[in-house]
Amino acid sequence: MEDVSTHTALEDPRNSDILIYVNGDIVHRDSAKVSVYDSGFMLGDGIWEGLRLYDGKWAFLDEHINRLFEASLAIDLDLGMSKQDVIAALEQTRIANDMHDNVHARLMFTRGVKSKPFQHPALSQQGPTLVIICEHSKAAISRPIKLATVPHLRGLPMTQDPKLNSHSKLNCILACIAAEKCGADEALMLDINGFVNTTNACNFFIVRNDEVWTSTGDYCMNGITRQKVIEVCRANGITVREKNYSLVETYGADEAFLTGTFGAQTPVSHIDGRQIGTSHPGPMTTRIRQWYFELVNQTVQTRNL
Repeated sequence: MEDVSTHTALEDPRNSDILIYVNGDIVHRDSAKVSVYDSGFMLGDGIWEGLRLYDGKWAFLDEHINRLFEASLAIDLDLGMSKQDVIAALEQTRIANDMHDNVHARLMFTRGVKSKPFQHPALSQQGPTLVIICEHSKAAISRPIKLATVPHLRGLPMTQDPKLNSHSKLNCILACIAAEKCGADEALMLDINGFVNTTNACNFFIVRNDEVWTSTGDYCMNGITRQKVIEVCRANGITVREKNYSLVETYGADEAFLTGTFGAQTPVSHIDGRQIGTSHPGPMTTRIRQWYFELVNQTVQTRNL
């Protein structure tokens, strides 16, 4: 089976020479380095955002930056920068690379370099590390995604809140590995009560009888694309239910799709070996994707005024 994921992109030779932002410096990717004592490398102690550039503008930029700063409060990390400072650094990276469209950015803050290789946050005394990677990145998924349900759960807020975009992604990576061992592309993860929740990398939706269903949101990433899909559906008269639903109801869905900043809406053809629907993307997914990009275009045009 051809390797496919929700982040499959066209190969772009320009990415071999991109410039990367590292703590205020813009350097060639081959020279972009962080310390082995960095808390992000050592412990996964950090937060990140993924952003998408369309027509020279970052889609839903305010929502992404607000989510980043909310995450910084959650992990008690002083970023040492204002929201405008972070946006300026992102733009500096974009301009240095002469990028204008079909760009994906990964903006990463860690607690910084530690004085000793232990977990206590007080050992990070040099201030945060900021790295920004911008790549030429156009989605190129050659076929719909196949999912497999795995035993790994998206857990409770008092363990590791799934709403937090943290560097600590091992639970999701293990879920993805388990799905691949089953012959699927990615993992469908349940919540602690056994209801369908999310995938290892994206938010998850199904379509049943012209209604769009997604999880309650209690145990999944508070996805910005997820929220925009809910908004455009309701604006166009489509019933959206944020609810508990089971694998039984999922297997009987008319359509299924994933949402995320990179792929927007990615169709799902199979779950646990069962075919979902007859066309991929299905008619509802196609309409939602059209409405979503109309919203992106409106946002870009507004910022260009």
